[in-house]
Formats: sequence, C-alpha cells, structure tokens
Amino acid sequence: MPDWICERGIGEIRFARIVDGEIVEARILLEGTVAAGTVLDGRLIEVGIPALADAGGQQYLLPRGAPGVTQGAAIRIEVTRETIPGAEPWKRPLARIAERAESVSNALEAEILPFPAPIDRLEQAGWFDVLEEARSGIVRFDGGELRLSLTPAMTLIDVDGRLAPAELALKAAKVAARTILRHAVGGSIGIDLPTISGKEQRQAVGAAIDATLPQPFERTAMNGFGFIQIVRPRARASLFELASDRPSFEARSLLRNAAMSVSGATVLVAHPSVSAVLERNPAWLEDLSRQVGGPATLRSDPSLPIHGAYAHNA
Repeated sequence: MPDWICERGIGEIRFARIVDGEIVEARILLEGTVAAGTVLDGRLIEVGIPALADAGGQQYLLPRGAPGVTQGAAIRIEVTRETIPGAEPWKRPLARIAERAESVSNALEAEILPFPAPIDRLEQAGWFDVLEEARSGIVRFDGGELRLSLTPAMTLIDVDGRLAPAELALKAAKVAARTILRHAVGGSIGIDLPTISGKEQRQAVGAAIDATLPQPFERTAMNGFGFIQIVRPRARASLFELASDRPSFEARSLLRNAAMSVSGATVLVAHPSVSAVLERNPAWLEDLSRQVGGPATLRSDPSLPIHGAYAHNA
C-alpha cells in the first residue's frame, strides 16, 4: 500500500503521508488550483527574462524565459509553483517550457479514500492536530515550542523553552525540521534558536537538521547568534500559508467536519466571516447537501470565535 492517502473533499484535496500512525507530511490542493507538474497549452504574452505566459486565463511567470519563442506564439508550459494565496496575491504561479507532452502526477502514489467515510483515517492519524498547528502557528514539544510567522521574504521559526540552551537548540532543530516537512514549508526558512557557544554544539544542531529533513535543501551553518537559514524547493503553499486566509481555511474545515459527522438535514453555525465564504461558494453547500443526504443551511453567530464553527442536524 502507498504511504500517502488522498481525500477529495469539498473545496480542497487533502494529501497525507502516514508513518507509524502519524502524519509526517501533509498537503492541501485548493479547488481551482493547477497542481505543480501540470502541462498546459497557452500563449506567450511577454518575452524576456522572466517571460510571461497565459494559459486558461491564468498568467504564469517563466523565470528562465522562453528562448526562441516570439511574443503571441503558442507555447506549452509545465507548472513549477502553484498559486500561493496570502498577503501577496499579485504573485503569479511559476512555470517553465515543458519538456514533455503530458502532465506528471503530483509525485504521489496515493490511496484514494472514500469521502465521507465511516472510519476517518485522516483524523486517526492526527489531521485535527495538523490543522491546529497551521492555524495557530504554534508547535509544542516536551520542553519548549516553536512559533511560526509568515513574512514576504521567508517563513520564520522562533524557538522558546525551559531547557538548557544547548539541549533546547538540539531538540528544537529536530522538531523544526519535522514541522517543515509536515506542513510542506518551502522557499526560504529562518530558524532562530537559542544562542550557544562551542563550534561542536552548533555543528550538532546542523547535523540534527540534516538527519531529519530529507533532501533537497540547502542550509547555512548555525551562527553565533543561533540563526540558521534553510532553502527548500517551493512548489506549493504551505499549510501555514493556507491558514493565513483564516475564513476560507475554517470554512473548508467546517465542511469536512460536517460531512464526516452529520447525516440528513444539516445546519452550519459559523462566525460571520466564515459564513461569508460559504455564501460566496454555494456549490460547496450543494456538495455538502449531497454528501449528507439532506439540505445544508447556514447560520451566522458573531459570538463564535472564527475557529468555533460547528454543524448539527436540523
């Protein structure tokens, strides 16, 4: 059986790789997002480096240009970075000149789960915990915690805890590496660890990252102030980036919970910002109605926290 499982939900497709009963990697592909590896036919609309192509009404930036292709000519491209939602909606997805005629898979051999299912294998493996880490930006471990922050330049990971500095730095480095993998964090990543003296101790911290985080990636040595920078390929949005759009993130989470826990006529109760997302996506409510076997209606409750949405039978 493949390590990965895939659940085609409402508004998103969820992927998880499970090892020893725990989710070690998770990905979410939003509805309407063209997956990395997809080959598209389009047209070159701007030459140069970078070049710009249009495919299906979406513009793609080609960082390496399109040598030998004239402006306005037909072009076949392969998506290398999916659309990244969040604070910089102007950022275009990335692509390159396609070297193959057909799309490749998402590099996953995944077992497709029924949805909804009588046994929630994602939840059994800790899907709720994954979402909670993504929405809060906090990853706790014995003796300390990580706090993740998104910036336009990089994802920053701050470390705090009650252990001795050398012990905390070593343990936090391993947890940070696991978190980067678990939440599909790519691009430039900065880890602010406790300041420790001694070259051997700092080298041990770097070695712990190397042993925990699979290649490909590059990193700097830990400097005297406790900072390490990691650069990984960035083909998709991390779960932290997806969670930065909290109303949409919570709306899709609510739909999953409702589909898995309620049958028949269903009422969704949510914060107004979450309700607004669902109102803008009536097809999602129609899909839920089919899943639960009864009409799904919506009620806003401004007293609820944004993460406090729930579903019940009408």
